[in-house]
Amino acid sequence: MQDLAYHHGDLAAALVQAGLELTRSGGPDALTIREVTRRVGVTPNAAYRHFPDRRALLRAVSAAIESRMAEGMERSPATPRASLRAVGLGYIGFALLEPGWFAVAFFGAGDTSPESVVDSPAYLALAEALDMMVHIGDLDPAARAGATWSCWSTVHGFAELALRGPLRHLDRAELWPLAEQAVDTVIAGLPSVV
Repeated sequence: MQDLAYHHGDLAAALVQAGLELTRSGGPDALTIREVTRRVGVTPNAAYRHFPDRRALLRAVSAAIESRMAEGMERSPATPRASLRAVGLGYIGFALLEPGWFAVAFFGAGDTSPESVVDSPAYLALAEALDMMVHIGDLDPAARAGATWSCWSTVHGFAELALRGPLRHLDRAELWPLAEQAVDTVIAGLPSVV
């Protein structure tokens, strides 16, 4: 097998693209060096020139997924609360639309430390909306850090319940109003500046 992609193109990007294709339907377990390199048309050894192991490739795939997720979390220009709502519903919507990728983005790459989360584009979108609420006086600065984890926990928890928990049997028409209610409830509960 020739390593044509390695000699004539961007093999790292091709490997990530093949990883995206595999994980979209199969989640993190579907990604193997052997299958990714087979799809790209190179030997497994060629992958190791760019990624020292499967976990490194999975982290690169995860980063690409997180960027796509953030792109789908459109912010509303109307108000920071509307932006926060759009970010939360965008997060849930992505999870429901792309469950394989969602699994990779937050658990598949193996790094679930708080530091890894705060660098993710999805987290940064949430932080930006909350920062704007503080900036305009709609959120007490002392409550900012707690608000981040309350909002994140709500949308992530709802997504997990919808994908793998007791809500997984509901169709989208039944599920989406519950998602909206969860997001609206957590936003309404954020402490305002007095």
